[in-house]
Amino acid sequence: MDIRNCKLCGRMFEYAGSPLCAACNKQMEDKFMEVKEYIRENPSSSIALVAEDTGVAVPQLKRWIKEERLTFSKDSGVVIQCEKCGASILTGRFCKDCKKNMTQKLEDIYAEPKAAERQKTSTSAKMRFIK
Repeated sequence: MDIRNCKLCGRMFEYAGSPLCAACNKQMEDKFMEVKEYIRENPSSSIALVAEDTGVAVPQLKRWIKEERLTFSKDSGVVIQCEKCGASILTGRFCKDCKKNMTQKLEDIYAEPKAAERQKTSTSAKMRFIK
């Protein structure tokens, strides 16, 4: 059992992956839904205006954007930079090209050992005759 203090209210709670207690987690999800609805109704709002009108701090809004939970329209002027190449993106941490490149590299890493393993087993599985 892992007991921690809630990052918002300071109460002790049983940790289950979130740094917030159940009550604060529910409150944060309610705020998220409020922000999501606000953005849906006001698609061209800036991040500062959303923060001001909903009472949610800008760093929290940016966190939701990086988690790909929120996306602003192109008209809003809200853009963040790809953490790898610096390209402008609307949501997430990486642009499409960097995601594709990282995925390909991971696939290559896992493909190489499998190919070497197949080659190793194919040569050792041959029948050998003693003269």
